[in-house]
Formats: sequence, C-alpha cells, structure tokens
Amino acid sequence: MAKKSSTRSERVRIDIGISTKDRGTIAGGLAKLLADTYTLYLTTHNFHWNVTGPMFNTLHAMFMAQYTELWNAVDPIAERIRALGHPAPGSYADFARLASLPDAPSAPPKALDMVRILVDGHEAVARTARDVFAVAAAADDQPSADLLTQRLDIHEKTAWMLRVLLED
Repeated sequence: MAKKSSTRSERVRIDIGISTKDRGTIAGGLAKLLADTYTLYLTTHNFHWNVTGPMFNTLHAMFMAQYTELWNAVDPIAERIRALGHPAPGSYADFARLASLPDAPSAPPKALDMVRILVDGHEAVARTARDVFAVAAAADDQPSADLLTQRLDIHEKTAWMLRVLLED
C-alpha cells in the first residue's frame, strides 16, 4: 500500500495544546508588546545619546542599562510569537501601527522630561503586557505567561526607579 503524501499545511500543523484562535490572539498581543518594547528601546537609546545637564552621568549610564535590557527583551518576545506559529512584526511601519506609545520626540527634551517620558513608556508597556497576560493565562499558555510576568516585573520596577528621580 502506497503511503499517502501529506500536504504542506498538514506537515506544519501546530498542536501544542493551545487552540489556533488562542495562539493568534496571544501572538497578536505579543506583537503589540514587541512594538511597544522596540519603540521604548529606540526612545531610551535616543535619550542616552542626547541627555544633557547636571544629571548627565547618572542618566547617561542609567539609560544605557535600560536600553540594553530592552534590546535583549525583543528577541525572546519575537521568538515566542514564532513558536505560536505567527510571523513577528519587524518593520518601523509595523511597530508604528502596533505600538501604544509614541515615537521619541524629534527635538531632545530636557533631562527630567526624558525621565517623565520614559516613566510613561514603561507604564504603557506594563499595561500592554498585563492585557496579554490575561489572555495567555486563560489559554493555559505558561511560556507566554512567564515571559509576560518577567516583562511586567522589569517595566514596573524601571518605572518606579525613574519616578523616584522626579520626586522633590
């Protein structure tokens, strides 16, 4: 008896215990998280290059640590999207369409305004992660939920550390 040839779609079918619909919803939420993370990375790196004033050394070093962490975060988010069977967004146009936070200002703001913008950015990314977490948890998607929990911890902690700089 001849072995029946399978079609390409049958060979790449994904059966990881999460429905196709849930995988799509989670991947869509992670795409927004990726766009937010990349946008915040660009803003933070921009501010690292352009910060001036009496807090220069402190903020320059802090921003470098923050943009490095953000840069290291984008790959695991994109790879989780791929593991769920969806393409990861990767163009500026995609990120602009998906992101919930604005691009960095064209003219560099004053140092404390940079800090305020980054606080808002980290809080926005935390909100995005929290929204996706609810969907991942309901779908019993532990890897996505774990990734989102880690991102929430980092963004909430970073927002707090930046917020302290704004206190009188």
